[in-house]
Amino acid sequence: MEPLSARGLPRLSWIDTLYSNFNYNTDGYEGDAGEDGKSQDGSETLPFIDESPTMSPQLCAPQGPDGETVLPTPLLAGCESDGDIEKGLEMKRLVLSGFLASEEIYINQLEALLLPMRPLKATATTSQPVLTIQQVETIFYKIQDIFEIHKEFYDALLPSIQQWDEKVTVGHLFQKLASQLGVYKAFVDNYKVALETAEKCSQANSQFQKISESPPLLSPTALLYKPIDRVTRSTLVLHDLLKHTPKDHPDFPLLQDALRISQNFLSSINEEIDPRRTAVTTPKGEARQLVKDGFLVEVSESSRKLRHVFLFTDLLLCAKMKKTAVGRHQQYECKWYIPLADLTFQTLDDSDACPSIQVLPEHEIEEMKIKISVLKNEIQKEKKAPKGQSRVERLRKKMNEQESWLLLHSPTIPFRIHNKHGKSYLFLLSSDYERSEWRESIQKLQKKDLQSCVLSSVELQVLTSSCFKLRTVHNIPVTGNKDDEETPGLYGFLHVIVHSAKGFEQSANLYCTLEVDSFGYFVSKAKTRVFRDTTEPQWNEEFEIELEGSQYLRILCYEKCYDKSMLNKDDNEIVDKIMGKGQVQLDPQTVQSKNWHMDVIEMNGIKVEFSMKFTSRDLSLKRTPSKKQSGVFGVKINVVTKRERSKVPYIVRQCIEEVEKRGIDEVGIYRISGVATDIQALKSAFDTNTKDILVMLSDMDINAIAGTLKLYFRELPEPLLTDRLYPAFMEGIALSDPAAKENCMMHLLRSLPDPNIMTFLTLLEHLKRVAEKEPINKMSLHNLATVFGPTLLRPSESESAKGQHITSASDIWSHDVMAQVQVLLYYLQHPPISYAELKRNTLYFSTDV
Repeated sequence: MEPLSARGLPRLSWIDTLYSNFNYNTDGYEGDAGEDGKSQDGSETLPFIDESPTMSPQLCAPQGPDGETVLPTPLLAGCESDGDIEKGLEMKRLVLSGFLASEEIYINQLEALLLPMRPLKATATTSQPVLTIQQVETIFYKIQDIFEIHKEFYDALLPSIQQWDEKVTVGHLFQKLASQLGVYKAFVDNYKVALETAEKCSQANSQFQKISESPPLLSPTALLYKPIDRVTRSTLVLHDLLKHTPKDHPDFPLLQDALRISQNFLSSINEEIDPRRTAVTTPKGEARQLVKDGFLVEVSESSRKLRHVFLFTDLLLCAKMKKTAVGRHQQYECKWYIPLADLTFQTLDDSDACPSIQVLPEHEIEEMKIKISVLKNEIQKEKKAPKGQSRVERLRKKMNEQESWLLLHSPTIPFRIHNKHGKSYLFLLSSDYERSEWRESIQKLQKKDLQSCVLSSVELQVLTSSCFKLRTVHNIPVTGNKDDEETPGLYGFLHVIVHSAKGFEQSANLYCTLEVDSFGYFVSKAKTRVFRDTTEPQWNEEFEIELEGSQYLRILCYEKCYDKSMLNKDDNEIVDKIMGKGQVQLDPQTVQSKNWHMDVIEMNGIKVEFSMKFTSRDLSLKRTPSKKQSGVFGVKINVVTKRERSKVPYIVRQCIEEVEKRGIDEVGIYRISGVATDIQALKSAFDTNTKDILVMLSDMDINAIAGTLKLYFRELPEPLLTDRLYPAFMEGIALSDPAAKENCMMHLLRSLPDPNIMTFLTLLEHLKRVAEKEPINKMSLHNLATVFGPTLLRPSESESAKGQHITSASDIWSHDVMAQVQVLLYYLQHPPISYAELKRNTLYFSTDV
C-alpha cells in the first residue's frame, strides 16, 4: 500500500490525522456517516452515538435486561428467493467495498501520523532532543498498535472482496477486529495525559510545534471522540452487514458477536468519555460539565415554544436557536437559567399563576399523523420514479414541517421547575419516563454541595456559545433528520405479557405502564391492574399494542397513591411514585418469531419479567374463516344472525350495551388495550354461549369488553362492508363532487346484505354516542374511525402486502388504509341514516359493484 505522502496529498498535522472524522461513504455505498462530522457552518461537530428515538441524549448502546446490550437482527435474514439472495449478496459486497475504501484512508493516515514519531524517538537519545522518550511514548501511545491491527484487517479483507461470491466469509475478520478493541480503550484512558503533554511540549518547544502543525488550543471534545468514531463507523457497518446476511449464513453469528462486542465497548467507555468531552471552563476558572441536553416544549406567554435545554453540573440553561442569515454561524440565545442550588420542582398546589396548558383536540393530532403517513408513502413512491428526486425534496420539506408541528403540539405531561429567587417555568413532555429522567438527573446533581451562582453577561455569553459545540442532541427527532438506511421501525401489533416483578423492599400497591415510540416521541399504551399490598406482584396480564414505526418498549413500575389529599387537579400530572423504569429495543427478528420471547428488565434493583411477540398489521388483520360451525368468532355474520334469529349478532348488541352503560366516559375507550386474557375469556364465553355471559360482562374490565367487540369484527371471515364492495368504497370516497359522493356512498350501503347493513348502522350510532363524550373520554369521531376503519373494511386478501416487506412504513400507512379510515369517518359525520329510508329511497345514480 502506498503511504499517504506518495499520493501527493498534503501531510496532515499529527493530531488532526489521528482524530479526523473518517467517513466510509464511497460511490458504491451510502452508509450512515454522511456529512455528520460537519455542522451547518462547516466547522467540526462531535459525532453523536444516539440509538434512542427520544429527545434525550443516549450516548451508549441500547441496554436490555441485566445490562446486556440489545443487538439488532437482520430484516432480510433468511431470504427465500434467488433474486433476494442475489440482491442481498450484492448489497453486502457494496457495504464491504465502501468500508474497505475508508479503511485504506484510515491506515494511510495512521501511517503518516507515525512518520514524525520515528525521528522524534531517534533524537530523544541525542544531546539535542526535541522530546524525551517518555514524552514521545505518551503522545503516540498505542498508535503503532492501532495501525498494525487495521493493516492486518485490511490485508485479510481485500482478497475476499476481490474474489467475491456467496461462499466468501468475512465474519471472522470483524470478530477478530472487535476482540482487539482493548487497544482503543487503552488509548482513551491515556488521552488526557497525551493531550496535556502535547500542549505543554508545543508551548515549550518551537521545533515540536512546527512538526505538529496544530493550533495551540484544540478542542478536547473534538479530539476525544475521533478514535471512538472509527468504532462507531464499524458498528454501523456491522448493522448494515447483518441486514443483508441470511440468518443461516456462517457469517451471521460472527457478525452478531462482533456487533455485541463493539456496542459493549462503546457502552463501557461512555461514562468516562462523557464528562471529559463536555467540560467547559468559565472565566473564573470553574469547571462546568454538560450532563444532559435535549429538546423540550416550553409553555411561554401562553404559547408552545421548542427549546433546547442544557443541564450542567451546577445549573439548568434553556436556550433557543437564533435565526441567522444564510452562511452565518448558528448560535444559541439563552432564554433563562437557574442555578441547581436554587431549583425546586413545583407542584400545582405551589403554583399561584401557572401557565395554562394548551391541549389540541386529539383528532387534530391524529389527522396530522395521517398526513405525515401519506407523505411518507408518497416519498417512497417518488424515490422509485424516474426524475422524482426534486419532488422528493419538496415532500421531505413539507413532512419535516408537519412532524415539527406534531412534536410541538403532542406533549401534554407537565414538568414544572421553580427558581427560589424568581419565577417558575413549565415544560410539556410526551412521556412520564422522560420527565422522570430529567428529574432524577437534576436531583442526583443536587445531592452534591452546590453553591448558588450569578453569571455576568460575559460569562453567560461564553456558556451559551459553548452549547453549540457541547450539545449531544443535534436535531429534533423527525424523519427528515434520519438516514434513509435507518431501520424504519415496526408497524403492526406487539403482544406483551407482563408477568411479575420482584425486588421491592416493602409491600406496596403496584402497577406497570407500557410506552412505545411513535412519530419521534413516546406514548403510553397500556396499564396493568394494581396489585395491592405485596412485594412480589403477579400480574400475568397480556396486552396488544399498536406500533407505528416503533423501535423501543418502555416499562414503568409505579406505587399507587390512594391518599386523596395528594391527588393533583391536573389530569396529566401523575402523582403515583415511580419505583423503577427501563426500556428494551424491539429487535425485529426476535419479536417477529411465532413463539413468545421472554425477557427481564432491571430497574433500580427491581426485576420485571415480561414476554412479547410481534404481528405485522397485515397478518393480524388477515381474515381466516372458522373451521367450526358453532360459535360466533370467525363465522359469517349472516350464519350467526340466522342461527340467533336476530338482525344484529348478540355479541355486538351486548358489548355495545355494556360500553354505553359504564364505559362511555372511560378515557381512551376502544383505543386503550384491554387485558388479552380477559378478551379471550369473553371470546370463549360467547363462542360457547355460556349462561353466565351477562354476569361476566358486568364484572369484566370495560377495556376488555371494547377489545372483544373489535376482535369480533376483526375475525369475521370477510369484512363487515364485504370484499365485493371494497373497490367501490375506495372509488366512492375518492370522488370530489359532494353530490356524487353522497349518491355513491348511500348506494353502496344499500347494496350490503341486510345483516351487514343493520349491524353497521347499529355500530355507527353507538360510535357517534361515544364521540359525544369526547371532552371526557378523549375519543373523537376521527379517533374512532382510525380504530375501526381498517377492521370493518380491510379485505380478506390484501394486495398491498404482495412483494413488500412487512415492517415497511409504505405497507402499513398506504393510501388504502387512509381511505378505509376516511370511509368510516364519512358515515360517522353523516346525518343519521335509517335502514327504512335507505331501502325506501330510489336513486338514479348507479355504481358498478
